[in-house]
Amino acid sequence: MLNFLRPAVAKVLNPLGQALARTPVTPNMITVAGTVGVSACALSLFPIGELFPGAFGCTVFVLTDMLDGTLARIKGTSGPWGQFLDSTMDRIADAAIFGGLTIWFARTHDLTMAMVTLFCLACGFCVSYVKARAEGVGLKADVGLIERPERMLIALTSVGVFGLGVPFIMTIGLWALAAGSLFTLGQRFWAVWQDAKAKTRQAAPDKRKAGV
Repeated sequence: MLNFLRPAVAKVLNPLGQALARTPVTPNMITVAGTVGVSACALSLFPIGELFPGAFGCTVFVLTDMLDGTLARIKGTSGPWGQFLDSTMDRIADAAIFGGLTIWFARTHDLTMAMVTLFCLACGFCVSYVKARAEGVGLKADVGLIERPERMLIALTSVGVFGLGVPFIMTIGLWALAAGSLFTLGQRFWAVWQDAKAKTRQAAPDKRKAGV
């Protein structure tokens, strides 16, 4: 959904990537450092109610983490291991963000929002898993209203603005994120089912021609 922002983001990240390409820093270093930074901010600040500093710190490291892909393209070092590491680190960062928020809601006895936050985490994991599993069996699931960039934007913006004193914005944001993530999960299930049906129909004539 945020693909229209990619050219603007690329204009900012490309000069940084060019500068880093002249150093020994690797894309994998940036990937891990970004995840460590996000996790440290989320798990140290969210549980004690420091919502704006936590959201701001997480946002900085999320944006920093986006450099890994840019640097990999510039250095020509992208590959299966880097893609695997990036995807895995993203899941860890997501768990830290929503886990930290869940702890804070539990500590403030807001069990409803704690459950909503856990649902956002679980549904986000499922959205990513469905795509990865579908691609693993040769099916397409490249659709979705709320993907990871959107999840991070909605969650961190609503939490940060609430931390500045704007009431209800975090509740609205997390409920919207939960609904959007569930919708996206449904979109991907539907896309995979449709692709599977299409491939089955294509395979049937081939089998008849082969005399199977």
